[in-house]
Amino acid sequence: MKKVLIANRGEIAVRIARACRDYGVASVAVYADADIDALHVCQADEAYGLQGERPTDTYLNIEKLLAVAARAGADAVHPGYGFLSERADFARAVIDAGLTWIGPDPATIDALGDKVQARRIALKVGAPLVAGTESPVKDASEVLAFAEQYGLPIAIKAAFGGGGRGLKVAWKLDEVSELYESAVREAVTAFGRGECFVERFLDRPRHIEAQIIADRHGRVVVVGTRDCSLQRRNQKLIEEAPAPYLTDELRQRIHESARAVCAEAGYVGAGTVEFLLSGDGTLSFLEVNTRLQVEHPVTEETSGVDLVIEQLRVADGLPLSFDGTPVPRGHSFEFRINAEDAGNGFLPTPGTIDVFQPPSGPGVRLDTGVTEGSRVSANFDSMIAKLIVTGATREQAISRARRALAEFKVEGVATVLPFHRAVMDHDDFTASNTFAVHTRWIETDFAEHVTLAPRSAAPVDAGVLRTFVEIDGKRHELGLPAALLRGMSLNSAAPADASQPAPTPLTRTQY
Repeated sequence: MKKVLIANRGEIAVRIARACRDYGVASVAVYADADIDALHVCQADEAYGLQGERPTDTYLNIEKLLAVAARAGADAVHPGYGFLSERADFARAVIDAGLTWIGPDPATIDALGDKVQARRIALKVGAPLVAGTESPVKDASEVLAFAEQYGLPIAIKAAFGGGGRGLKVAWKLDEVSELYESAVREAVTAFGRGECFVERFLDRPRHIEAQIIADRHGRVVVVGTRDCSLQRRNQKLIEEAPAPYLTDELRQRIHESARAVCAEAGYVGAGTVEFLLSGDGTLSFLEVNTRLQVEHPVTEETSGVDLVIEQLRVADGLPLSFDGTPVPRGHSFEFRINAEDAGNGFLPTPGTIDVFQPPSGPGVRLDTGVTEGSRVSANFDSMIAKLIVTGATREQAISRARRALAEFKVEGVATVLPFHRAVMDHDDFTASNTFAVHTRWIETDFAEHVTLAPRSAAPVDAGVLRTFVEIDGKRHELGLPAALLRGMSLNSAAPADASQPAPTPLTRTQY
């Protein structure tokens, strides 16, 4: 490979561009109209517009992406995560165009993207599995029959879904039919296919995953484990590595199952095998993500392996640069910094970032695609950065994370920073001898701690006079309209003119 087209945007496009430079190949960025001055555009060696605003017209448009690759003379494509990263038809189109696809083979993406087929592979190699249907169900009556045989609750899942879309949980028999129809509709809307399967639902489980990477020389390596249990609506918010509080036996079973599933599927490249772990110790295979994960940095920090560089090596036909699972070094957390209001149902808050002051110091890494002045678009994902904090132990990583989150300052859009700070002060997450967080913990145990995000300070106005005052040992900024002060000066010398409206004072709340 000599030149890599990055078919993505934001922080992952920046991450890949940097890896390309480290690896010694050129990078090509693409951008929607609103991303013309985005950080990923500046970081790449070349950049080409996709002429459009919406994802379907830009980062999801295979024809446009391949046209840019041809125009730029790129000989490889890295899809990043999201968008087209798990689309086998995109991988085939890239290969058919004579380019190198930096990812697993299209047939593997197809096999593991079909959740029913993935379950069959897991069953074949002896990976742990809860009871489930062997094929997609034909109608609601089959779902009811499964529930009556295995008991409630049950999960109705889109066979070609992911990310929590097309997933419904039935707790009562009389809601099964309605939830099945809802899951089918959601699956058709999100993935274009409505097939669903059913399996036993593990209530309040942990989400554990194994990072794997495989080359074309027969090596399938588990790089490490992660815990991604802290989620809202099946979307991860905080991840950590290695997964804490696992017995050696359980960790070994996760490693062996992940390797076996990927070897059976003929996997090549970076991927993640996900499991659920219930409170009673039941472990069950969940799915395989056939791409680089958002949370890959915590594995990099605790293993010393650059996963993107390894992806490039594998795509170049080279063997992995390391042998066997690395011994974990320290502990690492990743905090997804989303432009969302946690107190308002994690509603996205698009807008302009007026202030962006990330933390620094020992153990702190920031992966971001924004700077001050960047615009957060409603057309794309709300994540603006990832804060990765690492320490020699989990306790040290927690201490550093608290400090880093306190230092992090973003204004102009609401973010989940207050939420993260609150989580890091909760014993369920930070206790030194137990881990009480599960995939529904935010909704069931933490809801009362989620508050509305503070409003951003008003933008600086040339007509405002500003000064600082100290109140109870804290420094506060005070702003008053210059016109108001001029009016006060005039009023002290002459009677007020009743024909003139009274000036409206400006109030600015500091948080």
